[in-house]
Amino acid sequence: MTAIVSKVYCSPAEAALVVRRRPHAVGGGGFVVTDCSSTRVVFRVDGCGVLGTSGELVVRDGQGDALLLIRRKAGGIVQAMSIHKYWKGYTYDYEGAQKLVFSIKEPHSSSSLSCFSRSSSSSAIKISLEPRKTNGPDGIFHVKGHFPDRDCSIVNSGGNTIAQIQKEKGELMASKDVYRVIVRAGIDQAFVCGVIAVLDHIFGESTAC
Repeated sequence: MTAIVSKVYCSPAEAALVVRRRPHAVGGGGFVVTDCSSTRVVFRVDGCGVLGTSGELVVRDGQGDALLLIRRKAGGIVQAMSIHKYWKGYTYDYEGAQKLVFSIKEPHSSSSLSCFSRSSSSSAIKISLEPRKTNGPDGIFHVKGHFPDRDCSIVNSGGNTIAQIQKEKGELMASKDVYRVIVRAGIDQAFVCGVIAVLDHIFGESTAC
């Protein structure tokens, strides 16, 4: 798989990451991602509690430098009193210019949030790499499972799992504030973190206001 954010975040081996939510009252919300093998912070995500802007997220590296700017936008065609909402993910070049690299389509209606599907229907959360003409069907992903239960996967167009979100084991198992993400070898971990940030916001968790 081609790097989406940067090849720096495409590990040759499977990676286990731990996500820890930041309380709004303490750090303005968002979450921190650490590497299980080294316990070092690899990503930080700021939501509107930090940024002061609703529907805007920033994924940063371990040093705090911005990697991804993700914005929520309305789009598509009005159908059955609903409008598709899209999240657009942008990287920054060395001059600070923004480049669109992926988009995420929310379910068609709030009732679809009870269970994600990887089908192509309006109930699915669909992830598309940009530009779509270049990436074709290999640049399409879906979310399968249920994020609030921490039982969720990102799958490619062939149905193969590229990242899996699961409950943390041991004493923290009962807490939704700490969970594990297993990312397959060769997959851009910063991209996966951006997708998780959007799922977190959709369900009104740490990145939402």
